[in-house]
Amino acid sequence: MSIPTLTLNNGVEIPAIGFGVFQSAPAETTDAVAEALRVGYRHIDTAAAYGNEREVGTAVAASGIARDELFIETKVWINDFGYDETLHAFDKSAGKLGLEQIDLLILHQALPSAFTRTLEAYRALEELYAGGKVRAIGVSNFMPEHLDTLLTVAKVVPAVNQIEVHPYFQQKELLAYDTEHGILNQAWSPIGGITFYRDSGHTNALEDATIVAIAEAHGKSPAQVMLRWGIQEGRSVIPKSVKPARIAENLDVFDFSLSSDEIAQIDALDTGKRGGPEPEQVTLETFSREIPEA
Repeated sequence: MSIPTLTLNNGVEIPAIGFGVFQSAPAETTDAVAEALRVGYRHIDTAAAYGNEREVGTAVAASGIARDELFIETKVWINDFGYDETLHAFDKSAGKLGLEQIDLLILHQALPSAFTRTLEAYRALEELYAGGKVRAIGVSNFMPEHLDTLLTVAKVVPAVNQIEVHPYFQQKELLAYDTEHGILNQAWSPIGGITFYRDSGHTNALEDATIVAIAEAHGKSPAQVMLRWGIQEGRSVIPKSVKPARIAENLDVFDFSLSSDEIAQIDALDTGKRGGPEPEQVTLETFSREIPEA
């Protein structure tokens, strides 16, 4: 299967759909990633804080797929923010992944209560990028005010902002901000997974009547419709599953298109309710997590 690509602001190409491993237990991750690679995914998204980079690396190494055909993305956790700390965070992640070069390395959260450390962490990403250790750098869960401050000092505009985007929480202002600044929007929880594994005041997006009706009209699943919606709106999407049937289903989204009316119907589902933590709530006191050595 040939997966369309998106071009980052530095010319690097990234598959439009990636395979995520958030909340995948280490014992399940290797098999899940191996299956994802087998059915055709070429972009794998993990994070130091997920605790499964090593298992991702094991699956990648065993896949037999040429390194230049793969796009591996990971994230630096807030405990490793700071210039020297973030340089070392690369060593830890690269060691676990078994890679000399990471395709995309991003800061997992803004740290508003210690934003100087956030800026120093990004400066380290720029150093890693300049040295060829990473092919692209970016951020995750950054709001416009965080990006405003970052862009006053950054030498390299982030290539990606990975954010919560699904039909019930669309962050349209942030999407427009990123696009205006040449930053690719990358959606985590693109099928609204957070709406059914975390109490955020939402119903299950997979059971939404509008989405179900559109899915039935195309002979597709609600998850496939939501992924197609994100792709048609120009986003990188990162679904996750450990079930082989779901892994394959989530990739099978390139043989149909949504009409402009169907896109508008899904756009109208926005509730403005975030499923993940509010950015200002992310502090070292509340979200501290020590990241082990490689």
